Parts: sequence; structure tokens; C-alpha cells
Amino acid sequence: MKKTKRPYVMTARTAKAAATKARIRASAVQLYCERPIEDFTLEQIAERAETTVQTVLRAFASKDKLIMAALEEMAARGVSLKPTPPGDVAAALRAIYDVYETSGDLIVQRLNDEQRRPGLKATLEQGREGHRVWVKTAFAQQIERHNGGARAQLFNMLLVATDVYVWKLLRRDRNLSRPAAEAVVSRMITSVTNGE
Repeated sequence: MKKTKRPYVMTARTAKAAATKARIRASAVQLYCERPIEDFTLEQIAERAETTVQTVLRAFASKDKLIMAALEEMAARGVSLKPTPPGDVAAALRAIYDVYETSGDLIVQRLNDEQRRPGLKATLEQGREGHRVWVKTAFAQQIERHNGGARAQLFNMLLVATDVYVWKLLRRDRNLSRPAAEAVVSRMITSVTNGE
């Protein structure tokens, strides 16, 4: 007589292990948001997650793998850009600054970690490509008015004007209010799109 397999049922032990793994990942996310990767240890992650370093390593194998899992979780729940009417500079800036105001500091930190953590490259490249696609879409009307080299140059200027480092320069380094920072970038965009 052929024995039938019983369907898998999550046991209390499996559920507890999943909850511990989620706490570890959440602790890594919190610490990553607070400071550079080099400034926190597996011991601190374990303490915050109310577990042991051995459990952290059993769940994720290494600090790098844990950080990558944490980054994937952050990306999955990240703020997405609101769609805006093509050509509407003010709406486009509001949308991109909504993202930067909630995630800009973390994005800059991740970009700063790229040289030390090559594993971040793929995720950051996705972000860069997403930004390029957004610029092409948000400023399609302005870009399409140009041809050849002028179009490529305008695209690059728009890419720079809306970059997270410009946001950081205006909001963090220069301490401008959000409306003032958006006004500066809006004027930059208007100048380069109307001035040619």
C-alpha cells in the first residue's frame, strides 16, 4: 500500500525560527539606518534581536549576507515614485522629493558603502537605472524637443539636477527648506529646458 504524504504544517518551532529570523533582519535594518555598516557588529544585531550571534550566523551565514537580506527587505517596502504628468516640473520634483525626504539619507549611505561592499552594486545599479527611466518619463516633453547631442546633454543635466546628491547638498549641507530646495532645482530645470 502506497503511503501518502501529509501536507506540511508549520510547527511552533518553525514559526518561532521564522520570527527570530525576521527580528534579526529588522535589527540589521535599524542599525543600518542609524550608522555605517562598519560601525555595528553581529553582537549588536543579536542583542537588538534578543538572540545570539550563533543564531544570527545560523540564519544568515555572514554579516554581508544579512545586510543584503536587510537591503532587499528595505527595497521591497521602499517608497515608490508617484506618477506625474509628463513635462510637469513641479509635480515631478514633488514626487522625487517625497522619496528623498523619506529615504534620501539611507540612499546616500548605501551609495557611500558601495566601494566597501561590492555586493551592493547590483541593487544600486537598479536604482540608477530606475532614476534614468523616471527622468526620461517625467521630462519626456522637454527632452523630445531636442535632437542628437543636445537631447543627450539635456537628459544628463536633468539626471544631475534630480539626483539624490543634489537633494543632499541643498537639504542637508545647505539646510534649505524643502520648498526652497525644490525651487532651486525647478529653476535649474527651467533654465536648461528653456534656455536652449
